[in-house]
Amino acid sequence: MRDFDRRAFLALTGMGAMGVSGLLSGCGGSGSGTVLRYAWWGNTVRQQSYNQALEAFQEANPDITVEPEFAEYTAFQERMTTQMAARNVADVFWIASPQVMTYEANGLYRRLDDIPTLDLSDYSDEDIESFSLNGELLSMPHGVFVPVVRHNETFLDEEGARMPGEDWTWEDLSEFLIDYSANNAQGRRGATYTPDQDMAFEAWLRQRGQDLWTEEGTVGFDAEALGDWFEWWRVLLDEGAVLSLGEQEGMQPDFSAVGDRVLLNFGSSNHIIDEAAMFPEWKYRLRSVPVGADAADGHRFLYYPRLAVYQGIDDDNVEAAGKLIDFNVNNADFLRTVGLTMGAPPNPRLLAEAYDFASEDEKEMLAVVEADRAEQQRPRYEAPPGTGTWREAMSRASENVALGNAGVSQVTEELIAEIQAGIDRGA
Repeated sequence: MRDFDRRAFLALTGMGAMGVSGLLSGCGGSGSGTVLRYAWWGNTVRQQSYNQALEAFQEANPDITVEPEFAEYTAFQERMTTQMAARNVADVFWIASPQVMTYEANGLYRRLDDIPTLDLSDYSDEDIESFSLNGELLSMPHGVFVPVVRHNETFLDEEGARMPGEDWTWEDLSEFLIDYSANNAQGRRGATYTPDQDMAFEAWLRQRGQDLWTEEGTVGFDAEALGDWFEWWRVLLDEGAVLSLGEQEGMQPDFSAVGDRVLLNFGSSNHIIDEAAMFPEWKYRLRSVPVGADAADGHRFLYYPRLAVYQGIDDDNVEAAGKLIDFNVNNADFLRTVGLTMGAPPNPRLLAEAYDFASEDEKEMLAVVEADRAEQQRPRYEAPPGTGTWREAMSRASENVALGNAGVSQVTEELIAEIQAGIDRGA
């Protein structure tokens, strides 16, 4: 197993070093049994629901004590950087998506397929292959997202409007958004301005036979595909079919502030759970993103939020860690407690069972994930080391397009160069 290289890790993540004095203290415990540290992120609601689930796990496994380590998303990544440098990572931890391959390159993960307490019998060989990194099962997904369009069904019903058919194209959607924005009686816009929505952008690329990232760890798309994406959004902005940056107060609009002013938005399938709850009087529906007329075979994809076991875990604690991961990914009672905010269950048995206790919004999510999961899919590759800030770069580029600070051609060239420079630094 590879030793951790502190200097290389800090370069790969793109984060500055933090003083190790801020680390959480080492494992405590009662002096008997196994103590596991479990690290995750989210909001206060998620913190409370997971604490409740972890208590249930400990009641079922009285010989295991779980020490929770919770943080907000950005703080979680900063803490991970510091803990990596000090070799003090939690035994079981969630993985921020920009860091999946960065952590792999530094040998952070312990393999999972040799842990007898982690039951993999519900998963097909194809599932395990899709979960694996460079051919090894080094992490497990604890959710599944797909790219979607979420629209307000109540608004459509009130206005007597209809979405394009399920076989819609990007051109169909553009025409619909322009028409809706020009003619609805409430003065609403068709959508928010979000060309930096990475799931939708990746769907656009894969339909063109390109990818966000390649198997070799390079940029998987060209300037033409990126430029066409920005141009699609620029037309909508010029036609008044999406909110302006001023109207949505920047590139990351708060849905609670703009949800009453737009018909639809792009996002991940799981977002319906938290965001629909902001407007409980309205009905929201999900559908897969539009598909180009000449879309490449296998363009559908699944995105996995992952969790892993630290490679430095005490050997005596490995089986307990396996039980904890098994509880996260294979247990219906766990899902009932924490809900489905992290997406549909990757376990196909739990996916079927989840309909029995899911809310109406959660059922919308389950159905669209299940449909995409049944489609043919070519391989998808995680972000390579050095790309930890690519989303921020995409947001800046999208903002420059909206403000007219530079032409689409210049923006695309500069963005690809910036992303590639990060990869080169991380190599």
